[in-house]
Amino acid sequence: MGAAATPAISIARARSGAAPASALAQMAANLTCEAVPEAARHRGKLSILDALGVGLASNAFPYADRALAGITALAGEAGSGSVIGRHERLPVRDAALANGILIHGLDFDDTHLTSIVHPTAACLPCALSMGEALKVDGRTFLAAFMAGMETAVRVGAAVKGGFHHVGFHATGIVAHFSSAVIAAKLLNLSADQIVGAQGIAASTASGVQVFLEEGAWTKRFHPGWAAVAGITAARLAQAGFIGPSRPYEGRFGLFDTHLQARADHVDLDVIVDDLGTRWHFADTALKPYPVCHFIHGCADAAIELSASIEWRDIAAVEAFLPKDTMPIVAEPAAAKERPTTDYEAKFSAQFVVATCLIKGRFNLPELRDEALRDPDVRELATRVKCSVDGASAFPQYFSGGVKLTLKDGRELFRHVRVNSGAGERSLDTDGVSAKFMASASLAVDEAQAAAVREVVLDIENRTVADLTAALRARG
Repeated sequence: MGAAATPAISIARARSGAAPASALAQMAANLTCEAVPEAARHRGKLSILDALGVGLASNAFPYADRALAGITALAGEAGSGSVIGRHERLPVRDAALANGILIHGLDFDDTHLTSIVHPTAACLPCALSMGEALKVDGRTFLAAFMAGMETAVRVGAAVKGGFHHVGFHATGIVAHFSSAVIAAKLLNLSADQIVGAQGIAASTASGVQVFLEEGAWTKRFHPGWAAVAGITAARLAQAGFIGPSRPYEGRFGLFDTHLQARADHVDLDVIVDDLGTRWHFADTALKPYPVCHFIHGCADAAIELSASIEWRDIAAVEAFLPKDTMPIVAEPAAAKERPTTDYEAKFSAQFVVATCLIKGRFNLPELRDEALRDPDVRELATRVKCSVDGASAFPQYFSGGVKLTLKDGRELFRHVRVNSGAGERSLDTDGVSAKFMASASLAVDEAQAAAVREVVLDIENRTVADLTAALRARG
């Protein structure tokens, strides 16, 4: 007789006894647009507007053309699916893949800080492409999108940063489940079938963070691939394909396999408590800077300091970051101090802080090739040393600080507890609209950008076809 199987790590049941997949499925199956409070609904629309602006802007960068070339070759034939800001029309899953890469490619999309996921990138590619294919109205689209958003942030929050700790990109994991929920909702599947779709998605969920070693492009690919998987899972569930009913907490389920020893830290109650009445997705923070959200507090502090000093007077710089984020944005220091690509720069606290100190800003042009080669920024980045922030409010906020030692011996310090774009510093409608117009202007004219904005903010009274028509390239 063979050796007994090793017991799986124990994951406590939710206090309510509700299985997460079943609770999420019931929420999604029953959700209507009107059931979500207007304020939360409006925040959802702002997230959509923000993401579409970033998606449009991506077309000004080389990775967009390269990604579309590969996806078009993969598709093999044209379809009816629209691609943000482009002429190509693709089959639904290929369109979702392309839109996911465009929305997430600049790392300028939103973040739910507690979950440490990019929820709109995890949801909008599937909702947009599947909604267009099924010719749904705006209310149906928005309800499915919000069901997916709540799924993404609750699953992400339940693991307490665990996916990042073991080397996974959290968005690349949770987006498989949120996309499965969205696609199943748009197909009007039953709660049992939505459970099945989540179960199937558990066998596709991945997204390793090895891209951090060299600024590779694979993180850009994660949400779009998850949309492909979610659509696939929902269609299989619709056809009666059987998926596991406990994909999250079951033996060898998501938490057991992906988190290993950290699975004991999972809190299933985060997924099920107040589900359908408390809308966590409305707390999502929209980014003012196109870099990893972990660096935003430091960027704020550096920009504040830049107004009161001449950067050439700086002798030394110390940047303070949340402890758990150091391996992602500050280490290994030798590599982070010398980024060679825009993607490496996005995950370099040293480069971002140096840029903010010299230029007093960090926008998309600060990631252009000529900005990456700026000799002053590159030299100062090598003098930015990173330390753990003992006053951080992480993960509630992505706090950060910067201390300057000037050549005359003076020391200046700024610490930002609540990073811009989060909490009481959230971007309002005007702020999101301004960011959207600035981003979109890299790829389309002002009239087209304004037309997209108008449809998004009135989506309850429009259709997905209206939105995708506004988004497609003109001429």
